[in-house]
Amino acid sequence: LGESVVSPSGNLIAYTVRRYDLADDKGRSILHVINRAEGKDTVVLKDWPSIGSLDWMTTSNGDRLFFEGTPKKSEGSDEETSSQAYSLDVPTGKLSKLTDVEGGIANLKVAPGGMKLAYTLDIKMDTPANELYKDLPNTQGRIIDKLMYRHWNAWHDYKYSHLHVAMIGPDGVAGEGKDLMNGIKADCPVPPFGGSEHFAWSPDGSEIAFTMKNVEKWAESTNSDVYLVPADGSAAPKNITSNGMGYDNNPVYSPDGKTLAYNSMQRASFESDRNRIILFDRASGSARELTAGLDQNANNIQWTPDSKAIIFESERDGTNQLFKMAVDNGSALPVSKGRYNWHMMGFLDDGNTLLTSQTSMLRPAELHSISLDGGVVTTVSGINNEIYKTLEMPKIEERYVEATDGEKIHCWVIHPPNFDATADKKWPLLTYCQGGPQGQIGQWFSYRWNFHLMASQGYVVVAPNRRGLPGFGRSWNDQISGDWGGQAMKDILSATDSLTAEPYIDDKRVGAVGASFGGYTVYWLMGNSGDRFSAMIAHCGVYNLESMYGSTEELFFVNWDLGGPYWQSDEVMAEYQA
Repeated sequence: LGESVVSPSGNLIAYTVRRYDLADDKGRSILHVINRAEGKDTVVLKDWPSIGSLDWMTTSNGDRLFFEGTPKKSEGSDEETSSQAYSLDVPTGKLSKLTDVEGGIANLKVAPGGMKLAYTLDIKMDTPANELYKDLPNTQGRIIDKLMYRHWNAWHDYKYSHLHVAMIGPDGVAGEGKDLMNGIKADCPVPPFGGSEHFAWSPDGSEIAFTMKNVEKWAESTNSDVYLVPADGSAAPKNITSNGMGYDNNPVYSPDGKTLAYNSMQRASFESDRNRIILFDRASGSARELTAGLDQNANNIQWTPDSKAIIFESERDGTNQLFKMAVDNGSALPVSKGRYNWHMMGFLDDGNTLLTSQTSMLRPAELHSISLDGGVVTTVSGINNEIYKTLEMPKIEERYVEATDGEKIHCWVIHPPNFDATADKKWPLLTYCQGGPQGQIGQWFSYRWNFHLMASQGYVVVAPNRRGLPGFGRSWNDQISGDWGGQAMKDILSATDSLTAEPYIDDKRVGAVGASFGGYTVYWLMGNSGDRFSAMIAHCGVYNLESMYGSTEELFFVNWDLGGPYWQSDEVMAEYQA
C-alpha cells in the first residue's frame, strides 16, 4: 500500500499500490479509486514507474485528482521520462499533464481551488571543480570546505531543493514555477528524510508554511524552523520559530485558517527529543504548546474539520495509536486501540470518521476507517487478501520481563506457525536488537527485519523494547543517551534469559541479530554475553566509536549520544572505551 487521499466530498478514496517484478528487478505503481457509495474499487491507472503525491481538490471544473508521476514509455520509445504533475477527471478518465519541467518535480501539493501548484525542484547553486577550472573539464575531484559534502548515502550534488509555485493557465497547463527560496542555500524538504509534510498551503491559497534548516553549522545542529512565505513570492520567507533550537517542522493550517500547528523538539541537537505540538495564532503571532505535560510523542498532525481539535499519532506500549486533543483543554483521548500501528490520511464525508492504514507484524498496511466517537473500525482495502488466504500465520505474544534494576521491559514474542509449547520439541530462538538507538519496536511490517518471515522459518523471536525506545515515557527513552553499553544491553540480556528459561527453547541454538545500533548491540553482546548465543548477525553495525565520530556527518547525533568527541576529555574517552 502506498499513499491514499479522500475526495473533497469524502465519498471517493484514491490510493496507490506498488507491485514488484523480481525477475526484472523493477517496481510498478497502480492507482485505485474506491467509490464508497457504490462499493466499487476501480483501477484507473496501472503499471506506471511511479505515482505519488496524491492530492484531491475542488476546481472550477469539478473535483480533480492531482498527482505526481512517471508514465510508462510508449511502445518502442527510448525517450527518457521524468516525474511531472498530472490531473485526472475520475468520472471521464481524462488525464491531463500539467507540467513539463526539465529533470522532473517532487513533493507536489495543490492549492485550494486547484489553480496553483507547489512542488520542489533542485536548483544548482554551487560550482563543481570541473566548471571552476575550465582547463580540467573531466576532473571528478571535489573541493571540500564544509562537512556536508556527503550525507547519508549521497554526495552533495551542488544543488538545493527549493519550493516553487506555478499557476495553472486557461489552457490547463502550469506556467513557469517561481522559486520561493531564491538565493537561499538550504533545502525544503530538509534532508535526508523530509518529504511533502515539510510544507503546507493556507486554506485561502495565499500563503505557504514550510520547513527549512538554514544554519551556519548544519552538521552540529537540529535547528530547523518553520517559515511563512506569500505564495506569489512577493516577500521573503519569515521565520516564526526562531526562538527554538531543536527541530521545528511539519506545519499544518487549521481549516478555518486561524491557526498553524507544527511539531517541535525543545532540546537543541537531540534528534529524538519529545515531539510536541505547537499552535501558532496567525492574527497575534503568539504560540503555545498544546501537548504541555504529555509524556509521549505527538506525530503526524491532522486537524478535525471544525478546527476544534487535533488528531495525532503516538508510540504507546509497542504500538502506534491515534489520539484526539481539543485545542481548548489539551487532554489527550485515545481514538484507536489494539496490537496495530495506525496511520491516518484524512476524514471521510461525515467529518467524524478517519481514513487510516493499519499495520501489524503479521500483515503489511491495509486501509481502514475508524470513527472518533466510538472507535468503530471498518476494513476498506484488501490488496494482500489473496496471498494471505494460503499462509499459515505465526502467533504474537506480549510479555513483560523484569529488568536488572526492577523495571519492566516490554517484549514482543513471535512464535512459528503451528507452535505448541507443550509439544515434545525445542525451538531455536532469535533475539532481535533494535537500531536507532531510539525507535520503538512497534507493530510494523518491516521489509528488512521481518518477524513474520523469521518465525515462519521455524524460529521463536523475542524483540525487547529495551531502554531508549519511545512509547514508555520520556525517562525510559532518554536513558540510552550516554550509556550505550549500559542498561539497554542488560535489558536485552534479561529478555533473552526470560525466553531461554522456557522449556520449549533450545538454549544451545540462540542467535542475536540487528542493524546499525542493533549491529553495535550484537558486537557488544559478542564480548559481554557469556555463552548465551551460538550465532550472531550484525548488519551495518557500529563497531568502533572513535571511527564513528570521525566518519559521521551528522555531528549533532554523536555529540549528544556519545557526549562529544573522544578527545574532549579523559572522562569522555573513558566512556567511549566502556
